[in-house]
Amino acid sequence: MSALALTLAAAPAEAQQTPAFPLPYDAERGVFSFASQIERSLPAVVRVTTLSRSTGPTTGTATPREISGGSGVIIDAAAGIVVTNQHVIASGNTFRVDLTDGRSFDATLLGADDATDVAVLRIEAPRLSQVDIVDSDTIRIGDLVFAVGHPLGLDQTLTMGVVSGLGRSGMGDAIEDYIQTDAAVNSGNSGGPLLDSAGRLIGINTAILSGSVGGGNDGVAFAVPSRILLAVVSQLREHGEVRRGRIGVTLGSLTPERARELGTPIVRGAVVEDVAPGSPAERAGLRRNDVIIRIQGRVVEGQGGVTSTVGIAEPGSQLNLVYLRGAEQLETSLVVEQPQAAPVTTTGSEGRAYGAGFRDLRSTDRAPEGVTAGVLITYVEPGSVAAQAGLTAGDVVVRVNTTDIATADDLVKELTDNPAGVQIIVARGEERIPITLRP
Repeated sequence: MSALALTLAAAPAEAQQTPAFPLPYDAERGVFSFASQIERSLPAVVRVTTLSRSTGPTTGTATPREISGGSGVIIDAAAGIVVTNQHVIASGNTFRVDLTDGRSFDATLLGADDATDVAVLRIEAPRLSQVDIVDSDTIRIGDLVFAVGHPLGLDQTLTMGVVSGLGRSGMGDAIEDYIQTDAAVNSGNSGGPLLDSAGRLIGINTAILSGSVGGGNDGVAFAVPSRILLAVVSQLREHGEVRRGRIGVTLGSLTPERARELGTPIVRGAVVEDVAPGSPAERAGLRRNDVIIRIQGRVVEGQGGVTSTVGIAEPGSQLNLVYLRGAEQLETSLVVEQPQAAPVTTTGSEGRAYGAGFRDLRSTDRAPEGVTAGVLITYVEPGSVAAQAGLTAGDVVVRVNTTDIATADDLVKELTDNPAGVQIIVARGEERIPITLRP
């Protein structure tokens, strides 16, 4: 028998009905339950369906065709604002939102941000409910959480888990600072809320990490924290896009091995790998091998903690940093500036343009499948034109416009000859992805 059961068995009946410890207890039914905390948020959780228009085979009329589905959550009932994932609404041109009371409404897309995988829809409907929101910076590992959504085609479903990690990155998105949870999240949960035990939104579920065939749940799921979510939603509602700035650094995550090399007393933080000349970072005094450990008062677990903060900061915002130089702790501040397409610069077989570094692909590099020649992207500066276009480190440029690219000199020539912008084709794994770069 568990310690909890033994405690209850030994306690008087009256004490069992009103336990001294702070667990939600339904005295009428004699059970522990979070129902009263969670139930008030459930009407705000919706099903999101993405549709396209196709021509009917016999009538010739345009009829909606379902492309994808997911979940969403209403955060502003008066304005009909629904938040979901960008990948839920991608490639669609019409959208439908279904409520728990059976009502269904066409939705208007106000904006989407691929870098954070956030999208904002608006519906016009009376009697909507909205979820309460809490600052995700207040949560702690071990907190009880609930994921709500419409997984695997089911009706609204609730699963429970704990916060099992914070500041997670490396999932492949441009801006990552995820909440990790072991609450069961599956296909269809995307865009649905992650709630704390008081029923308040702390993030929206966006990805799972799975070793199972078909991507089943293995107990590792990730959510965009409300801190990032609200900043992105605010810009999408106001501008229809996220306006990002730059600080002029290339970052990596601190590892125990790197910490020993740098002589730092901690093993978590973001390592400054490079500082752009004349950038806000250089003016603030940052140097290569400095380790950023706090930004805006938040502890930095890895490079994602800095990238995410810069990624939601509009140009003109001031950021305060604490960093280590060896064992010495220093402080500085800098102002985020408007990204600019820097001129193409080269040094031998290496170069830089649009905030991305590149060099010739070498025989020792792990090239994408089927690629024998091209130009490797070595880094992408957060907030740069390249980052906002979707370019990532590890991509291999194989074509610019209609010209095949074999060397860095080929790339430099095409970029120089087309200062107004280019379309490049990059090899990423088995995919060939078109990316447009414009100043």
